[in-house]
Amino acid sequence: MRSVGSTSKIDRSRARTGSRLNQKGIKPRKRSSIDLLRRPIHDYDPVNYSKTSKMINRMKNSGGFEAVNLANGVEILKAMSSDRNCVKFLSFVGAIISTGTRGIIRELVKEHAFDCIVTTCGALDHDIARTSANYYAGDFRLNDSSLLKVGIHRLGNVLIPFANYGTVIEKKVRACLDELYFDHNKKFIAPSEILNFIGSKLNDSSFLYWASKNHIPVIVPGIVDGSVGSQLWLFHQEHRDFGLDLLKDQNNISDIVYDAKRTGAFMIGGGISKHHTLWWNQFRGGLDYAVYLTTSPEWDGSLSGAPVEEAVSWGKITSKASRTTIHGEATALLPFIHAALHEKS
Repeated sequence: MRSVGSTSKIDRSRARTGSRLNQKGIKPRKRSSIDLLRRPIHDYDPVNYSKTSKMINRMKNSGGFEAVNLANGVEILKAMSSDRNCVKFLSFVGAIISTGTRGIIRELVKEHAFDCIVTTCGALDHDIARTSANYYAGDFRLNDSSLLKVGIHRLGNVLIPFANYGTVIEKKVRACLDELYFDHNKKFIAPSEILNFIGSKLNDSSFLYWASKNHIPVIVPGIVDGSVGSQLWLFHQEHRDFGLDLLKDQNNISDIVYDAKRTGAFMIGGGISKHHTLWWNQFRGGLDYAVYLTTSPEWDGSLSGAPVEEAVSWGKITSKASRTTIHGEATALLPFIHAALHEKS
């Protein structure tokens, strides 16, 4: 077991020294027009593409604008997937699990395409609830006061009946906590161990089920920020000797990072899941592959809006890393990314 210590362990030699300097700290030569004008823009062919991968490949030479980043992202993910010496992280926000995109996340986990998951408590909530209850398609412009009166939550354009959310999660989580506490004498336990146990009790529509089956750790740094977290707190109120070993999960992710020859990450959305993935990888000098999918703007200085380039200056992504930021909405783009990754060249 390696101790992490302070940020002095960061390998600063692999971090970029400045946006205008190369890796040796020397100002790069100016590129001529011949250097710059190497890739002419090509129009899309006016035909139906039989393969998603072919369409995305054409995006690379389309010239504009996020299409190029999407094509580059798929290439990077393919390279990361084929690198057997790369430990692969998947981070994502909770909201997409309320949608059909949950199926794509589930398949990625089922296929063991990633070695470690970093996500939010909201993702747990929606995954658990949807194993036995339905969510419904709605509209962004529904009257929320009217929805409240009839017992329906709205998440964007997804409708969630009260009865299909809180009580469903409470029942499932409480049953698992009772079994861990009374039958297995687990009283001080890491959140990832609780999630592994919960996953083993869910059906195969759940990404937690497949994470448990494939022994993929699920790290949730904000574990108490949601319905599952509230159940953990309520259980502690009744059993004061029950607690969460938060630092054990930090030790686990530390071992994963330090034992890796190379690391890569597909980060879907920002916030705490993105930051935790980047944060731990800085201690080994940064990610070697990084693809970030976001709708957030850069100008507000937020972590969610920060492109992957900014993380180079922090040593969280190596200066030589294959990397790109794709600006787009995950539920619209992930089906195309997933399809392109699965098609044979």
